[in-house]
Amino acid sequence: MNVGDNSNFFVIKAKENGVNVFGMTRGTDTRFHHSEKLDKGEVMIAQFTEHTSAVKIRGKAIIQTSYGTLDTEKDE
Repeated sequence: MNVGDNSNFFVIKAKENGVNVFGMTRGTDTRFHHSEKLDKGEVMIAQFTEHTSAVKIRGKAIIQTSYGTLDTEKDE
């Protein structure tokens, strides 16, 4: 993704209450700089920026990107 391209975003939809979304910083030391908690059915639209290089998602959620759709649940 090109950091300067504002059209690159991703969507996170919570499939359960309490899904945690953590934004992580760029640079030599990767750290958490932002967190959100989503309840079932809530949707968050986000993008990578000059400050955010990674996102960690904890809980059951669907993530939609321009590259496809991911589901955090394990295949059983």
